[in-house]
Amino acid sequence: MSKRGLPSEQRPERTRTTSAGRSVNRRVVLKTLAAAGVGALSGAAGYGYLYERHQLEVTHTDLPVSGLPEALAGLRIGLVTDTHCSPTVPAQDIERAVVATMRERPDLIVLGGDYVTWGDRRYVPDSADLLAPLHAPAGVFAVLGNHDDDHDMPAALAAKGFAVLKDARTEVVIRGERVSFVGIRYWTRRADRIAKLFQGSQGTTRILLAHDPLRLKEAADLDVPLVLSGHTHGGQIVLPGLGAIAARKYPVIAGIGHQENTILYVSRGIGTVYLPVRINCPPEVAILTLRRKAGF
Repeated sequence: MSKRGLPSEQRPERTRTTSAGRSVNRRVVLKTLAAAGVGALSGAAGYGYLYERHQLEVTHTDLPVSGLPEALAGLRIGLVTDTHCSPTVPAQDIERAVVATMRERPDLIVLGGDYVTWGDRRYVPDSADLLAPLHAPAGVFAVLGNHDDDHDMPAALAAKGFAVLKDARTEVVIRGERVSFVGIRYWTRRADRIAKLFQGSQGTTRILLAHDPLRLKEAADLDVPLVLSGHTHGGQIVLPGLGAIAARKYPVIAGIGHQENTILYVSRGIGTVYLPVRINCPPEVAILTLRRKAGF
C-alpha cells in the first residue's frame, strides 16, 4: 500500500523548520557559545589572578646597539621595572624578582619606575627595602614612573645607594669606555628638554632610561642608540586574537622595537595595576646583553 493510502496514524511525520524555529535555534547556539566564552574568560581570569601574575620569567635577550664599542660587547644589563608595591602585589613577588636578578649577576641594573601604585607613600619604605639587595659592579640606576612621587620615592631609593636619575645624566666608565645614562621622569616629554640632557655626551655610549616607551621617537631623533623602558606591563591581559587591548598606543608593548638607529627594549615588569591579574603575560626580569650592530 502506498504511503498515500496509509491511515493517518501510520503516516510518517514530516518536520518543517519555521523561521521562528531557526531563530530559536540560533539563539540557543549563540547563548551556548557566549556561556562558553564567559566560562573560558572566567577561567583565564582565575588562573591569571591565582597563578600567572606570580609566575616570574627571567628572559634573556641580545640587543644589537649602533656604534657600540667593542669593549662593551657582551655587557649584561638587568632590567627590573613596575614592581607596584601595594596591597595587591605581594612582597614575595618583588623579593623573587630581586633574587632572580642577582642570580644572573648582571654588570649593571636598571630600575624602570612605578615602585608603588597611585603614589601611595605608605609603601615607599617597603618598596625601597625590597629592592635594597640589588647591586652590580657598574651600579644600579633608577628612574621614576607615573605612579611615583617626586620626593619620597627617589629619596628612599637614593638612601639604598641607587643612582636616581630624575631628569638627569650621569657618566660612568665601564670596561674603559665612557657610558652616559640619561634618566627622565614619565612627565618629561618635550624633545628640547630631553635633548638638553644629552648635551655634552658626544663621544660616549648614550643610553636613555625612560619609563614610557613612547620616548622612542625622541631618542631616535637624537640618534640615541639604546632606550630601556617599562610602563606597559606587556599589556598585562593579552587575549587570543585580540592581543593587548590596553596597550595598543605604544610602539612596542613588550620586547624589542626599532626606529632608525635606535633600539628599544620594553619589559613586562613585575606587578599589576587596575586588576591583580595577568593573562598570557607573565611578569618578567629582563637580562639584556649588548651586542655590536652589524655595519656600525
